[in-house]
Amino acid sequence: MPHDIRVLTEKDLRAAVPLDLRAVDVVESAFAALAGGEVVMPPVLSMDLPQANGEVDVKTAYIPGFEGFAIKVSPGFFDNPALGLPSLNGLMILFSARTGLVQALFLDNGYLTDIRTAAAGAVAARHLAPATVETAGVLGTGVQARLQMQAAHLVRPFKRVLVWGRDPARAAQCAKDLGLVLDVEAEPFTDPGGVVSESQLVVTTTPASDPILRAEWLHPGLHVTAMGSDQAGKNEVEPQALARADLYVVDRVSQAEVMGELRAAKAAGVWTGAPPPELGEVIAGTARGRQRPGDITIADLTGTGAQDTAIASHVYALLEDGGAGTVISA
Repeated sequence: MPHDIRVLTEKDLRAAVPLDLRAVDVVESAFAALAGGEVVMPPVLSMDLPQANGEVDVKTAYIPGFEGFAIKVSPGFFDNPALGLPSLNGLMILFSARTGLVQALFLDNGYLTDIRTAAAGAVAARHLAPATVETAGVLGTGVQARLQMQAAHLVRPFKRVLVWGRDPARAAQCAKDLGLVLDVEAEPFTDPGGVVSESQLVVTTTPASDPILRAEWLHPGLHVTAMGSDQAGKNEVEPQALARADLYVVDRVSQAEVMGELRAAKAAGVWTGAPPPELGEVIAGTARGRQRPGDITIADLTGTGAQDTAIASHVYALLEDGGAGTVISA
């Protein structure tokens, strides 16, 4: 018997799905579910394609209680800008958790990944950053740098934002954009250490393979969210910083060990003890979070299939009564 499948393009999704507290809350629910131990989330299928200067990740998760589950395919081909094409694209497929039938196809070109990644950063800030953040900083100047600061502002409404990037012109433009969007004081920096020293909340959003955030820059009352390391070989935070922090938290230990900052710290012999707690455990109250205002905390977010299922389910619920997209019969 034929059934309906809703197909939405990136344009449809941008018009219908904002980065707001509802998106943050649904991604937080996915983290909490991970702590319950009943989520089915296989390892990331990841292909590194050096001959094409590209990579492809496939992520998925089944979350009990959710009406659907998503499978996401996320390619990144980094020579594309020279061809006039975006580096990142991809799609999500939402299946019924009851029947396994396809419910929706989101041709989002990475937009939903951008939203759920930014929302995850807000979840980390909500549970780990100091209660009051006057100044936030971002290391990176791309789309995610902007979205991470917008998401952080939802939960920690800072008054000043600092931006560092390898290209000073891009850092200046990113700062200008954030200042306008958030209505805050915004300033580009040429020194990443200066960004860290003046901020209470810092997010790293780069594909760096050599650390851009040094352990010696950590200071009391600082929270760092590192979200750029999502492939083996990437490393944004100096390994010694993880050991120096009062609390180091990951989104998923099994992923952080092979593609996150934890991988580099273990390889350097800096992290030799028990696995760090997961963010979901902090949310659920089964692991401690920030204990004192002066604590130094670090969150290592590699991106999980649970987040993809959460955002895809959120989108489907938003659009269920609307006419966005195209409905096909299959």
